Amino acid sequence: MSGAMKATLLAIAVVLIGMAGSFIWFVATWDKEAEQPIGFAPAPIITITEDRTA
Repeated sequence: MSGAMKATLLAIAVVLIGMAGSFIWFVATWDKEAEQPIGFAPAPIITITEDRTA
């Protein structure tokens, strides 16, 4: 492997490790009580009352 290839692979490894570490830190320091819950209301029931088979 050339020096440029090693540098590129090292840079990729550093970025991936940084991303994984950032995600782990985010999850480890998450305060569930301090955040608003994110939820979705159930979808409304749609009833079709008109026959459109033409």
